[in-house]
Amino acid sequence: MNDFKSIFESRYTWVEGFMRNVRRYGNKLAMINPEDNRQWTYAELNKDCNKLCNALAADGLQKGDVIMLQMSNCPEFAFSYVAAHKMHAVCCPVGFRLSSGELAFNINDSKPLALIFNEEYKNTVLEALKLSCYQPKRLIVVGGESDEEVISYSDYVKSASIEEPAYTCDYNIYDETTRLYTSGTTGKPKGVPLTSINEVLTAHDVMIHFPMSYKDVTMNTTPWFHRGGLHCAGPGPAFYAGATIVVMGKFDSELTLRYVDKYKITFLIGVPTVLEELADKQEMKGYDISTLRGIVTMGSPLERSACIRYQNVLTPNIFNGYGTTETFWNTFLRPFHLPENAGTAGASCIDDDVRVVKIYEDRRAEPDDLAALDGIEVGEVIISSPAKSPYMYANNEVETEKKYYKGFIYTNDLATWDEHQFITIVGRKDDMIISSGENIYPTEVEAVLNNHPKVKDCIVTSVPDKMRGQIVTAYIVRGDETLTPEELDDYCKESPYIANFKRPRFYRFVAQIPFNSTGKKLHVKIKEDALTDLKNGLLYRV
Repeated sequence: MNDFKSIFESRYTWVEGFMRNVRRYGNKLAMINPEDNRQWTYAELNKDCNKLCNALAADGLQKGDVIMLQMSNCPEFAFSYVAAHKMHAVCCPVGFRLSSGELAFNINDSKPLALIFNEEYKNTVLEALKLSCYQPKRLIVVGGESDEEVISYSDYVKSASIEEPAYTCDYNIYDETTRLYTSGTTGKPKGVPLTSINEVLTAHDVMIHFPMSYKDVTMNTTPWFHRGGLHCAGPGPAFYAGATIVVMGKFDSELTLRYVDKYKITFLIGVPTVLEELADKQEMKGYDISTLRGIVTMGSPLERSACIRYQNVLTPNIFNGYGTTETFWNTFLRPFHLPENAGTAGASCIDDDVRVVKIYEDRRAEPDDLAALDGIEVGEVIISSPAKSPYMYANNEVETEKKYYKGFIYTNDLATWDEHQFITIVGRKDDMIISSGENIYPTEVEAVLNNHPKVKDCIVTSVPDKMRGQIVTAYIVRGDETLTPEELDDYCKESPYIANFKRPRFYRFVAQIPFNSTGKKLHVKIKEDALTDLKNGLLYRV
């Protein structure tokens, strides 16, 4: 038994899986970068990763040191991710839309030895370093030139060996290998320290649920610095399974469809807004996308009408996952659940336990204090994900204690669940609208408005009101320019799916609504905008 424990804990790591694929699939394509027509077999990918490994080793990189990335999806991102695993360091991708102050916070928090970034983010990086108390040893720019402050990636690895780096330390499945930051929409971002075994079992989860294998060609249209980008057919599971990745730096619907045709892509990953653009473009152009075995979406639920359209226009095999940065995805809808269960977040994944518990004003519910399985009572979603979660935040004991309890993470998401434990997200605790003492959840109003044939998309929030406390307010993206607030008001009054007190009293038509990079509607941002619009008389009252 001791031999089993020793071998399991030292060998069942992500990097061991990657190296198995280098040996068994050395001549198989691992990665394609359409932007410059470069391609890598697994053997070639390994050599480029080794060059970075050996350059970092010469800079003194040791086990546990952090390599921070501020990059769009690109080959150098993939090299850095694999190199960190091979060096037993920590790959720490951060958002490329961060302000200099936000990036400075991440730098101070994680103290990276090296910071690797795209040329277009150089000014943000340099400004962040002026604000930061900590300075990385090495600044490496991708796509730019070396100067007094930074070294170009090509110069940095130019003289480095392609040989396997020398292993100078023991390593095991519990070592931190990747650190991701939460989006920080409800406070400061929190670092999520994923271990090697978290990454292995996350890869297994993807391979089980798609299912995905070495025969697949995948493309993730979402940023790799997110959990869903990195670990849903991104470098994490794809390189572990021996699959092929097609790199997309910035989403373009027509390019995506062309790449499906050209590279015989089998799985696409994107948020629901991506699917909407793909469906629009496919109806116009009619590309050959017959190789698609599935499209996986996450970030927000799929409405029934949208789901049916995507199944008809793109592929019958639509998947939808729900989860968190801390736990990856934890409920899942597969094609055989759709379209009947569209609008829900699905039921628990194989190795997860997702529950809806009661809400109390003065305390959190115990994990067994469940909301009714009736699809009506609203509670808080809690998740136990022992395979995919580290159950802690990096450098943040206070938030660890606040968020984790008795093996569950308390998500702050509000939901109902039914007799089959299919969960329907209705909002977040901090998004809930209280009008005349009644609780109203923005997502339930959005679902009704989005069913109007002239509505392309919408987001619902509230503004203050002396009489009611808060008034429901809707921002609408028109699908038909003839749409009026009065028409929407009549539609809500006649709808059997929304109580009269929940219907919006204020409207504003906009060209687009705010999303974060994972496709979640930014209710916090629209609430701020609504206050300003109310003061400036830009909201239309019905």
